Amino acid sequence: MKIALVHYHLRRGGVTSVIMNQGRALAAAGLDFLLIAGEEPPFHADFPFAQVEGLGYTPAGEAPLSAQELADGILRAMESRWGEAADIVHFHNPLIRKNAVLIPALKILSRQGLRLLLHTHDMAEDFRPDVYHENEEYPENCHYAVINSRDYDFLNKAGLEKEGLHLIPNEVSVLPRNEGLKRTRILYPVRAIRRKNIGEALLLSLFIPKGTSVAITLPPSTKNDRKYERWVSFAGELGLPVEFALGESFTLAELLGSSICALTTSVKEGFGFSFLEPWTCGLGLVGRRIDYVCRDFENSGVSFDKLYSGIEIPRDGIPPGLLEQKIESSMARIYASFKMEMPAHVKRRIAEGFGGSVDFGRLDEELQEGVISALCKSPAEKRALASANRILEEIGEIGEGRGGEGLAEANRLAIEKSYGREKKQALLLDTYRAVMKTAPRHKICKKSLLELYLDPDGLFLVGISDGQP
Repeated sequence: MKIALVHYHLRRGGVTSVIMNQGRALAAAGLDFLLIAGEEPPFHADFPFAQVEGLGYTPAGEAPLSAQELADGILRAMESRWGEAADIVHFHNPLIRKNAVLIPALKILSRQGLRLLLHTHDMAEDFRPDVYHENEEYPENCHYAVINSRDYDFLNKAGLEKEGLHLIPNEVSVLPRNEGLKRTRILYPVRAIRRKNIGEALLLSLFIPKGTSVAITLPPSTKNDRKYERWVSFAGELGLPVEFALGESFTLAELLGSSICALTTSVKEGFGFSFLEPWTCGLGLVGRRIDYVCRDFENSGVSFDKLYSGIEIPRDGIPPGLLEQKIESSMARIYASFKMEMPAHVKRRIAEGFGGSVDFGRLDEELQEGVISALCKSPAEKRALASANRILEEIGEIGEGRGGEGLAEANRLAIEKSYGREKKQALLLDTYRAVMKTAPRHKICKKSLLELYLDPDGLFLVGISDGQP
């Protein structure tokens, strides 16, 4: 079986890590494969590689090549290695509009008889109109793969048959951790893009034990990110025990070794590495639960003892109607970006969606700053908030991280069993056999898919427009 693993690029990041892990799994299984990308990788890959002109990101929707030329280039790369096309062309993240002619190029390859496996990591319909294919239907009669059960359910409901739809969770590697270091940090091992909800990490810093800090590893990759820079300045102005960009001065192993536990406050994830990786090196996890991600992990035997579904903030600290106005305005803008009018029932749900309190994660940065500033000025309000949110009391009792070794070991074993190399290799090979065996007849209804994702209850103001690939 000959496999082509294809992506826009191989720059360091989540999707590239998945591709490289799949390459290692295929090499271990003795399969013949080729990596194809639009640019040379910035590292030595140790795998057969081909660069195809025009396959990378295209600025502002422009493309240097036509769809036919791109399809021909991908085909030539495979023919140069094998003298023919691969048995399976496994393309990562093709449904987001990062390349203006990729979707029509894939349709050309499909019409030529190539077996396509379209592996989606991010969905444009998930509040990302900036990468939505407005006038282009997705390829039909192809096999699709997703990384979580929510996306699987949504694509199934939007028209894909189960025989051509595959759930392929990512492989999870063991994190390195230096032993013997003083443990004083609650580590948020993340690049601080907007959807990581940095304001909530600052809020939690108000409740951690004295002498500890919340530590954030990396800044956004975009230079001069004003929201991030504002959080750095804001934390400094209030004297919050928060450290930023530590990953630029220390290795991850050093940071993990100096940490009591790991933290996540993210409001939106695809796979959710941050919920699993800390356990692989013996660290526990505290933070915000994302139900559609955590359910998959819990079904695989992983347990979470210190995750919360929200931090409820009294509404009287927020100007009346302001949050509803911000959410309605954002939803209307998102629908408009998708060239749709916001339905009346969505507007009603927004108006009816809040009672006497609101989840801190639903606020935007401006409102989050206001809440944190008020708590810093009022010990009474701070005590009341902790009383109303058990996690804030629990995080104040975190010490040297002792006593959770049993759960950490049980989770480590569950993660190894369900997300380790052996399991992922077997699942990948089973998927390829299904692709070779079955020719599905189905297509995605894009309107139905949009309606499934554009749920106002799932909108977090900090979770939109972060511009991630």
